[in-house]
Amino acid sequence: MSEYPDLQLYINGSWRKTSDGLPVINPATEEEIGRVPVAQASDLDDALEAANEGFKIWSRTSPKARADLIREASALMRERQGEIAHSITLEHGKPFTEAQLEVIRGCEFFEWDAGEATRTYGRVIPSGPGVKYIVHHQPIGPVASFSPWNFPMSQPARKVAGALASGCSIILKAAEETPAGAMHIAQAFHDVGLPPGVLNLVFGIPADISEHLIPSEVVKLVAFTGSTAVGRLLTGMASNHMTPVLMELGGHAPVIVCEDTDVEAAATSSAIRKMRNAGQVCTSPTRFFVHRNIYDHFLEIFTKRAEEIPVGDGMDAATQMGPLANDRRLSTMTSLVADAQEAGATLMTGGNRIGDKGYFFEPTVLANVPNDARVMQEEPFGPLAIVNPVSSLDHAIERANSVPYGLAAYGFTNRADYADRMVDMIEAGNLSINTLEASLPETPFGGVKSSGYGREGGAEGLQCYTVVKNVSHSVGIV
Repeated sequence: MSEYPDLQLYINGSWRKTSDGLPVINPATEEEIGRVPVAQASDLDDALEAANEGFKIWSRTSPKARADLIREASALMRERQGEIAHSITLEHGKPFTEAQLEVIRGCEFFEWDAGEATRTYGRVIPSGPGVKYIVHHQPIGPVASFSPWNFPMSQPARKVAGALASGCSIILKAAEETPAGAMHIAQAFHDVGLPPGVLNLVFGIPADISEHLIPSEVVKLVAFTGSTAVGRLLTGMASNHMTPVLMELGGHAPVIVCEDTDVEAAATSSAIRKMRNAGQVCTSPTRFFVHRNIYDHFLEIFTKRAEEIPVGDGMDAATQMGPLANDRRLSTMTSLVADAQEAGATLMTGGNRIGDKGYFFEPTVLANVPNDARVMQEEPFGPLAIVNPVSSLDHAIERANSVPYGLAAYGFTNRADYADRMVDMIEAGNLSINTLEASLPETPFGGVKSSGYGREGGAEGLQCYTVVKNVSHSVGIV
């Protein structure tokens, strides 16, 4: 198996190193496995100039040619699946099989958006003789994009896929904690001959990079996935320059479990899904609101299944949940559990760090958590589930909507009227009923309220990367 890659910036079609670097830590061993270069102001200026020139080339490239090249790069990434997954597991900690699935998912984003590149249709508006009204969708321009650490390959893939399919150039600032996935993406596009400047990859101090890129006149769109707090900061910065934004921000996903559902199936699938990626997923099912008639049964099965999940190094084939991605997550989890218990919650299982080496944390279940506990309002972003009883569907919907977030929500029911009320009343950009899948390449993904603005994926996925131009053309009457 390959070693961890030699990390570099990618600017104007060339790789470059810098004198400064930040350590990349394997969260399973706490050992340094590499150093990520820190982009300096001169590097960012070069990236801006390259993106500006790259846009002139790429925006004039035919949609079919763009799509063909994106598919070629995706095919390379599929061939290199094992190598990329190995890097992801080393830097992030997730099980190797999960890392492989992430690579495949990232490739699916590229392949879907490649198809959409040829389907950004305009329209002709009916008019009188001698006049044509035609609506065009054109690439918005160079994009400054920021991706998070929890999905090192698929999250950058979403940003790069949307930009390139639309005809935009992009400067991607990937997470300095998990940089290898983005580097593999850049390498694949380099190898298939993407024109210089169309894709640029930088790492470094987040505030320094955003404060340099966002005010630039070159940047025509800011695309960000991450916390609501940072998203608000970047949105404010962009608004000072009238630069539009695409924001996919945090969530705190509710799960409504109605009294008519298959309790064992719902509890088992929920426990497994909750602990996926060690709970470090913005759509992770977290706040479970279970009807009182089935509450005890659901809680018993959920807790038992959570306790059975093997936790360990992601390179171990028996591991189903790896470590948390960094030491900050350990302290946050411990603090949230302690606060909930002080507020009166019952700790059913977990709540503690595992061992003293690596950032491992037990799958954790809290029951009967009071609404004033911090974890009821703050997304834990870890392997922690809240299971609370409710008296009715209306009560559950009220509790589900009680936080400022609205990214994903879930429901379990076999009644058509219950499902219909959830669709009408739950405040979320993504609602899944009798399934815990919140996002697919072919479906639009994004939030409402404090969970963001704009959509990625689906037919809607390229809209933020384009501008609408209406053409009124008088052709004269013959």
